Amino acid sequence: MFRKHGRGLLDFLVSVLCLWVAAYHTPAGALARRFGAWAVDVRSTARPLLSYYEGGADDLYMPTDVQLPPQLAQLRGAVPEGAALGYGAWTAWQQLPAAERAPARDLARRYGADASRLDDPDQGPPELLKVLKAARVELGSDDAAMLAVMCGYEPARYARDRARAEGGPPDLGLLLRQLPPEFEGSGLRAASGLTLATAFGLSWPVSESAPITSGFGMRDHPILGGKRMHTGVDISVPMGTAVHAVAAGTVRRASEDAINGKVLVIDHGRGVTTAYCHNSELLLPVGAKVERGEVIARSGTTGRSTGPHVHYQLALADSPVDPLKFRPLRPGSSAEIARGGADGRAPPPAPRRLTALPPARPPLAEDLR
Repeated sequence: MFRKHGRGLLDFLVSVLCLWVAAYHTPAGALARRFGAWAVDVRSTARPLLSYYEGGADDLYMPTDVQLPPQLAQLRGAVPEGAALGYGAWTAWQQLPAAERAPARDLARRYGADASRLDDPDQGPPELLKVLKAARVELGSDDAAMLAVMCGYEPARYARDRARAEGGPPDLGLLLRQLPPEFEGSGLRAASGLTLATAFGLSWPVSESAPITSGFGMRDHPILGGKRMHTGVDISVPMGTAVHAVAAGTVRRASEDAINGKVLVIDHGRGVTTAYCHNSELLLPVGAKVERGEVIARSGTTGRSTGPHVHYQLALADSPVDPLKFRPLRPGSSAEIARGGADGRAPPPAPRRLTALPPARPPLAEDLR
Protein backbone atom coordinates (compact mmCIF):
# COMPACT_ATOMS: atom_id res chain seq x y z
CA MET A 1 0.00 0.00 0.00
CA PHE A 2 2.82 2.39 0.86
CA ARG A 3 4.37 1.69 -2.52
CA LYS A 4 1.12 2.50 -4.31
CA HIS A 5 0.69 5.74 -2.42
CA GLY A 6 4.29 6.70 -3.20
CA ARG A 7 3.82 5.96 -6.90
CA GLY A 8 0.59 7.95 -6.94
CA LEU A 9 2.26 10.93 -5.31
CA LEU A 10 5.13 10.74 -7.80
CA ASP A 11 2.72 10.61 -10.73
CA PHE A 12 0.86 13.61 -9.35
CA LEU A 13 4.07 15.65 -8.97
CA VAL A 14 5.20 14.74 -12.49
CA SER A 15 1.80 15.82 -13.85
CA VAL A 16 2.03 19.15 -12.04
CA LEU A 17 5.54 19.65 -13.42
CA CYS A 18 4.35 18.90 -16.97
CA LEU A 19 1.50 21.41 -16.63
CA TRP A 20 3.90 24.04 -15.31
CA VAL A 21 6.31 23.46 -18.22
CA ALA A 22 3.44 23.67 -20.72
CA ALA A 23 2.17 26.93 -19.20
CA TYR A 24 5.50 28.71 -18.75
CA HIS A 25 7.83 27.30 -21.40
CA THR A 26 5.78 26.83 -24.56
CA PRO A 27 4.18 29.34 -26.96
CA ALA A 28 0.75 27.77 -26.41
CA GLY A 29 1.02 28.21 -22.66
CA ALA A 30 2.28 31.76 -23.07
CA LEU A 31 -0.68 32.61 -25.31
CA ALA A 32 -3.11 31.11 -22.80
CA ARG A 33 -1.54 33.13 -19.98
CA ARG A 34 -1.57 36.32 -22.03
CA PHE A 35 -5.25 36.06 -22.88
CA GLY A 36 -6.08 35.00 -19.33
CA ALA A 37 -4.29 38.07 -17.99
CA TRP A 38 -6.11 40.23 -20.53
CA ALA A 39 -9.48 38.78 -19.45
CA VAL A 40 -8.93 39.61 -15.78
CA ASP A 41 -6.99 42.83 -16.49
CA VAL A 42 -3.68 41.90 -14.82
CA ARG A 43 -0.07 42.03 -16.03
CA SER A 44 1.21 38.93 -17.82
CA THR A 45 4.79 37.64 -17.97
CA ALA A 46 4.06 35.79 -21.20
CA ARG A 47 5.05 38.64 -23.51
CA PRO A 48 8.85 38.21 -23.27
CA LEU A 49 8.50 34.45 -23.88
CA LEU A 50 6.41 35.01 -26.98
CA SER A 51 8.84 37.67 -28.15
CA TYR A 52 11.71 35.20 -27.83
CA TYR A 53 9.84 32.51 -29.76
CA GLU A 54 8.91 34.96 -32.50
CA GLY A 55 12.25 36.78 -32.41
CA GLY A 56 10.50 40.08 -33.08
CA ALA A 57 10.12 39.34 -36.78
CA ASP A 58 6.34 39.72 -36.67
CA ASP A 59 5.16 40.30 -33.13
CA LEU A 60 1.59 40.26 -31.86
CA TYR A 61 1.83 43.42 -29.77
CA MET A 62 2.86 47.04 -30.11
CA PRO A 63 6.08 47.57 -28.14
CA THR A 64 6.46 50.42 -25.70
CA ASP A 65 8.22 53.22 -27.56
CA VAL A 66 11.18 55.02 -26.03
CA GLN A 67 10.93 58.78 -26.50
CA LEU A 68 14.34 60.42 -26.57
CA PRO A 69 14.77 64.20 -26.31
CA PRO A 70 14.84 65.67 -29.85
CA GLN A 71 18.48 66.64 -29.49
CA LEU A 72 19.54 63.06 -28.74
CA ALA A 73 17.09 61.51 -31.19
CA GLN A 74 19.06 63.22 -33.96
CA LEU A 75 22.48 62.68 -32.40
CA ARG A 76 25.25 63.02 -34.98
CA GLY A 77 28.64 61.53 -34.31
CA ALA A 78 29.38 58.77 -31.85
CA VAL A 79 28.67 59.12 -28.16
CA PRO A 80 32.17 59.68 -26.78
CA GLU A 81 33.75 56.55 -25.32
CA GLY A 82 32.84 56.24 -21.68
CA ALA A 83 30.17 58.94 -21.92
CA ALA A 84 27.11 56.68 -22.28
CA LEU A 85 26.35 56.95 -18.55
CA GLY A 86 26.01 60.73 -18.85
CA TYR A 87 23.73 60.48 -21.88
CA GLY A 88 21.51 57.88 -20.23
CA ALA A 89 21.26 59.88 -17.02
CA TRP A 90 20.56 63.13 -18.86
CA THR A 91 17.83 61.50 -20.99
CA ALA A 92 16.06 60.12 -17.91
CA TRP A 93 16.56 63.35 -15.94
CA GLN A 94 15.01 65.42 -18.75
CA GLN A 95 11.84 63.36 -18.44
CA LEU A 96 11.36 64.50 -14.85
CA PRO A 97 9.01 67.43 -14.12
CA ALA A 98 10.98 70.64 -13.75
CA ALA A 99 10.21 70.80 -10.01
CA GLU A 100 11.85 67.40 -9.46
CA ARG A 101 15.17 68.21 -11.12
CA ALA A 102 16.59 70.09 -8.11
CA PRO A 103 18.52 67.11 -6.61
CA ALA A 104 20.76 66.89 -9.68
CA ARG A 105 21.50 70.63 -9.54
CA ASP A 106 22.34 70.37 -5.85
CA LEU A 107 24.60 67.42 -6.57
CA ALA A 108 26.35 69.36 -9.34
CA ARG A 109 27.09 72.21 -6.95
CA ARG A 110 28.33 69.73 -4.34
CA TYR A 111 31.00 68.47 -6.73
CA GLY A 112 31.90 71.84 -8.23
CA ALA A 113 30.13 71.34 -11.55
CA ASP A 114 28.19 74.04 -13.40
CA ALA A 115 24.51 73.37 -12.63
CA SER A 116 23.43 75.93 -15.25
CA ARG A 117 24.75 73.67 -18.01
CA LEU A 118 22.55 70.71 -17.14
CA ASP A 119 19.60 71.92 -19.21
CA ASP A 120 21.72 72.49 -22.31
CA PRO A 121 21.41 69.54 -24.75
CA ASP A 122 25.05 69.83 -25.80
CA GLN A 123 26.68 70.58 -22.45
CA GLY A 124 24.21 68.76 -20.19
CA PRO A 125 25.24 65.10 -20.76
CA PRO A 126 29.01 65.65 -20.34
CA GLU A 127 28.45 67.92 -17.32
CA LEU A 128 26.18 65.33 -15.70
CA LEU A 129 28.80 62.67 -16.43
CA LYS A 130 31.31 64.68 -14.37
CA VAL A 131 28.81 64.72 -11.50
CA LEU A 132 28.20 60.98 -11.79
CA LYS A 133 31.90 60.17 -11.78
CA ALA A 134 32.47 62.22 -8.63
CA ALA A 135 29.42 60.69 -6.93
CA ARG A 136 30.57 57.18 -7.94
CA VAL A 137 33.88 57.71 -6.14
CA GLU A 138 32.13 58.80 -2.96
CA LEU A 139 29.12 56.47 -3.03
CA GLY A 140 30.80 53.39 -4.44
CA SER A 141 28.82 52.51 -7.59
CA ASP A 142 27.16 53.87 -10.71
CA ASP A 143 23.83 52.72 -9.27
CA ALA A 144 24.23 54.81 -6.13
CA ALA A 145 25.45 57.79 -8.16
CA MET A 146 22.45 57.57 -10.50
CA LEU A 147 20.12 57.36 -7.50
CA ALA A 148 21.73 60.51 -6.06
CA VAL A 149 21.06 62.37 -9.32
CA MET A 150 17.38 61.46 -9.20
CA CYS A 151 16.57 61.73 -5.49
CA GLY A 152 19.46 63.59 -3.86
CA TYR A 153 22.78 62.89 -2.17
CA GLU A 154 21.53 62.25 1.37
CA PRO A 155 18.92 59.57 0.48
CA ALA A 156 21.47 57.84 -1.77
CA ARG A 157 24.17 57.92 0.93
CA TYR A 158 21.72 56.59 3.53
CA ALA A 159 20.68 53.75 1.21
CA ARG A 160 24.34 52.98 0.46
CA ASP A 161 25.23 52.78 4.16
CA ARG A 162 22.26 50.52 4.92
CA ALA A 163 23.12 48.26 1.99
CA ARG A 164 26.70 47.94 3.19
CA ALA A 165 25.47 47.10 6.67
CA GLU A 166 23.50 44.22 5.14
CA GLY A 167 26.66 43.03 3.42
CA GLY A 168 25.24 43.32 -0.08
CA PRO A 169 26.53 45.09 -3.20
CA PRO A 170 25.30 48.68 -3.67
CA ASP A 171 23.18 47.84 -6.73
CA LEU A 172 19.96 49.74 -7.38
CA GLY A 173 17.58 47.01 -6.25
CA LEU A 174 19.17 46.71 -2.82
CA LEU A 175 19.52 50.48 -2.48
CA LEU A 176 15.83 51.09 -3.17
CA ARG A 177 14.80 48.57 -0.53
CA GLN A 178 16.44 50.82 2.06
CA LEU A 179 14.31 53.88 1.18
CA PRO A 180 10.71 54.80 2.05
CA PRO A 181 7.98 54.24 -0.58
CA GLU A 182 7.91 57.91 -1.58
CA PHE A 183 11.25 57.40 -3.34
CA GLU A 184 9.84 54.74 -5.64
CA GLY A 185 9.34 57.17 -8.53
CA SER A 186 12.91 58.46 -8.26
CA GLY A 187 14.15 54.89 -8.13
CA LEU A 188 12.31 53.99 -11.31
CA ARG A 189 13.82 57.04 -13.02
CA ALA A 190 17.28 55.95 -11.84
CA ALA A 191 16.63 52.49 -13.28
CA SER A 192 15.58 54.10 -16.54
CA GLY A 193 18.81 56.12 -16.60
CA LEU A 194 20.94 53.00 -16.13
CA THR A 195 19.02 51.14 -18.84
CA LEU A 196 19.39 54.01 -21.30
CA ALA A 197 23.07 54.37 -20.45
CA THR A 198 23.62 50.72 -21.33
CA ALA A 199 21.72 51.20 -24.61
CA PHE A 200 23.74 54.29 -25.54
CA GLY A 201 26.92 52.30 -24.99
CA LEU A 202 26.07 49.53 -27.47
CA SER A 203 28.14 49.04 -30.59
CA TRP A 204 26.87 47.56 -33.90
CA PRO A 205 26.82 43.82 -34.73
CA VAL A 206 28.31 44.13 -38.24
CA SER A 207 29.98 46.78 -40.38
CA GLU A 208 28.36 50.22 -40.11
CA SER A 209 28.30 50.43 -43.90
CA ALA A 210 26.15 47.31 -44.28
CA PRO A 211 22.74 48.39 -45.69
CA ILE A 212 19.59 48.19 -43.60
CA THR A 213 16.96 46.58 -45.82
CA SER A 214 14.03 46.65 -43.41
CA GLY A 215 13.62 49.00 -40.47
CA PHE A 216 11.79 48.90 -37.17
CA GLY A 217 8.03 49.46 -37.07
CA MET A 218 4.81 48.63 -38.87
CA ARG A 219 5.25 47.46 -42.44
CA ASP A 220 3.30 45.78 -45.22
CA HIS A 221 4.10 42.11 -44.94
CA PRO A 222 5.49 41.00 -48.30
CA ILE A 223 4.15 37.44 -48.03
CA LEU A 224 1.17 37.35 -45.68
CA GLY A 225 -0.16 40.81 -46.57
CA GLY A 226 -1.48 43.44 -44.19
CA LYS A 227 0.36 45.52 -41.62
CA ARG A 228 2.75 43.63 -39.36
CA MET A 229 5.07 44.77 -36.60
CA HIS A 230 8.78 44.38 -37.33
CA THR A 231 10.54 44.65 -33.99
CA GLY A 232 14.11 44.86 -35.19
CA VAL A 233 16.21 45.90 -38.16
CA ASP A 234 17.41 43.68 -41.00
CA ILE A 235 21.04 44.26 -42.02
CA SER A 236 22.09 42.80 -45.36
CA VAL A 237 25.47 41.05 -45.20
CA PRO A 238 27.08 38.19 -47.15
CA MET A 239 26.69 34.61 -45.98
CA GLY A 240 29.08 33.74 -43.17
CA THR A 241 29.79 37.33 -42.09
CA ALA A 242 31.06 37.57 -38.51
CA VAL A 243 28.35 38.80 -36.10
CA HIS A 244 29.73 40.63 -33.06
CA ALA A 245 28.30 41.12 -29.58
CA VAL A 246 27.34 44.78 -29.16
CA ALA A 247 28.26 44.74 -25.45
CA ALA A 248 29.41 42.39 -22.74
CA GLY A 249 26.79 40.05 -21.37
CA THR A 250 25.53 36.49 -20.93
CA VAL A 251 23.99 34.25 -23.59
CA ARG A 252 20.38 33.54 -22.57
CA ARG A 253 19.25 31.69 -25.68
CA ALA A 254 21.13 29.82 -28.41
CA SER A 255 18.75 27.68 -30.43
CA GLU A 256 16.97 27.26 -33.74
CA ASP A 257 13.33 27.53 -34.73
CA ALA A 258 11.33 27.76 -37.93
CA ILE A 259 10.84 31.55 -37.77
CA ASN A 260 14.09 32.98 -36.41
CA GLY A 261 16.38 30.26 -37.68
CA LYS A 262 19.51 30.02 -35.58
CA VAL A 263 19.03 32.74 -32.98
CA LEU A 264 21.18 33.98 -30.14
CA VAL A 265 19.93 36.25 -27.33
CA ILE A 266 22.32 38.11 -25.02
CA ASP A 267 21.43 39.69 -21.68
CA HIS A 268 23.56 42.79 -21.10
CA GLY A 269 22.15 43.59 -17.67
CA ARG A 270 20.12 46.60 -16.48
CA GLY A 271 17.12 45.46 -18.53
CA VAL A 272 18.92 45.43 -21.90
CA THR A 273 18.86 42.38 -24.20
CA THR A 274 19.82 41.95 -27.85
CA ALA A 275 18.89 39.22 -30.32
CA TYR A 276 20.63 38.09 -33.52
CA CYS A 277 18.53 35.94 -35.85
CA HIS A 278 18.81 33.88 -39.07
CA ASN A 279 22.45 32.92 -38.53
CA SER A 280 24.15 30.05 -40.33
CA GLU A 281 26.18 29.14 -37.25
CA LEU A 282 26.06 29.91 -33.52
CA LEU A 283 29.46 30.01 -31.82
CA LEU A 284 28.43 30.15 -28.16
CA PRO A 285 26.20 28.05 -25.86
CA VAL A 286 23.61 29.21 -23.35
CA GLY A 287 25.29 30.61 -20.24
CA ALA A 288 28.47 31.71 -21.97
CA LYS A 289 29.97 35.03 -20.93
CA VAL A 290 30.47 37.40 -23.85
CA GLU A 291 32.81 40.35 -24.27
CA ARG A 292 32.03 43.44 -26.33
CA GLY A 293 33.03 42.89 -29.96
CA GLU A 294 33.41 39.12 -29.60
CA VAL A 295 32.32 37.07 -32.62
CA ILE A 296 29.21 35.21 -31.52
CA ALA A 297 27.74 33.87 -34.78
CA ARG A 298 28.02 33.72 -38.57
CA SER A 299 25.29 35.35 -40.62
CA GLY A 300 23.05 33.25 -42.80
CA THR A 301 19.53 32.77 -44.07
CA THR A 302 18.04 30.17 -41.72
CA GLY A 303 14.39 30.28 -40.66
CA ARG A 304 11.94 32.53 -42.51
CA SER A 305 14.44 34.37 -44.62
CA THR A 306 14.89 35.23 -48.27
CA GLY A 307 18.61 35.99 -48.26
CA PRO A 308 21.68 36.31 -46.03
CA HIS A 309 21.22 38.99 -43.38
CA VAL A 310 21.17 39.67 -39.64
CA HIS A 311 17.90 40.49 -37.90
CA TYR A 312 19.17 42.60 -34.98
CA GLN A 313 16.75 43.32 -32.16
CA LEU A 314 17.13 45.51 -29.07
CA ALA A 315 14.81 45.21 -26.07
CA LEU A 316 14.68 47.49 -23.03
CA ALA A 317 12.80 46.04 -20.05
CA ASP A 318 11.42 43.29 -22.32
CA SER A 319 9.97 45.81 -24.81
CA PRO A 320 11.51 45.96 -28.31
CA VAL A 321 12.73 49.42 -29.32
CA ASP A 322 14.25 50.79 -32.50
CA PRO A 323 18.03 50.11 -32.35
CA LEU A 324 18.63 53.11 -34.61
CA LYS A 325 17.52 55.44 -31.81
CA PHE A 326 20.76 54.54 -30.08
CA ARG A 327 22.87 54.38 -33.24
CA PRO A 328 24.74 57.64 -33.95
CA LEU A 329 24.03 59.29 -37.31
CA ARG A 330 27.51 59.21 -38.74
CA PRO A 331 27.58 60.78 -42.22
CA GLY A 332 27.10 58.12 -44.86
CA SER A 333 26.38 55.33 -42.37
CA SER A 334 23.55 52.89 -42.92
CA ALA A 335 21.84 54.33 -39.83
CA GLU A 336 21.75 57.80 -41.37
CA ILE A 337 20.45 56.45 -44.68
CA ALA A 338 17.77 54.40 -42.93
CA ARG A 339 16.56 57.47 -40.99
CA GLY A 340 16.24 59.60 -44.08
CA GLY A 341 19.75 60.68 -45.05
CA ALA A 342 21.64 63.87 -44.34
CA ASP A 343 19.12 65.96 -46.26
CA GLY A 344 16.20 64.62 -44.20
CA ARG A 345 14.49 63.03 -47.18
CA ALA A 346 13.28 59.46 -47.06
CA PRO A 347 15.57 57.03 -48.85
CA PRO A 348 14.31 55.27 -51.99
CA PRO A 349 12.82 51.84 -51.32
CA ALA A 350 15.27 49.00 -51.67
CA PRO A 351 14.57 46.68 -54.60
CA ARG A 352 12.98 43.39 -53.68
CA ARG A 353 14.51 40.14 -54.78
CA LEU A 354 13.00 36.98 -53.41
CA THR A 355 15.26 33.99 -53.16
CA ALA A 356 13.63 30.61 -53.45
CA LEU A 357 13.94 28.42 -50.36
CA PRO A 358 14.29 24.64 -50.25
CA PRO A 359 10.91 22.85 -50.06
CA ALA A 360 11.60 21.68 -46.49
CA ARG A 361 11.55 25.22 -45.11
CA PRO A 362 8.36 26.90 -43.80
CA PRO A 363 6.54 29.57 -45.85
CA LEU A 364 8.24 32.93 -46.10
CA ALA A 365 7.38 35.54 -43.48
CA GLU A 366 9.72 38.39 -44.42
CA ASP A 367 11.08 40.07 -47.52
CA LEU A 368 14.59 40.86 -46.36
CA ARG A 369 16.35 41.56 -49.63
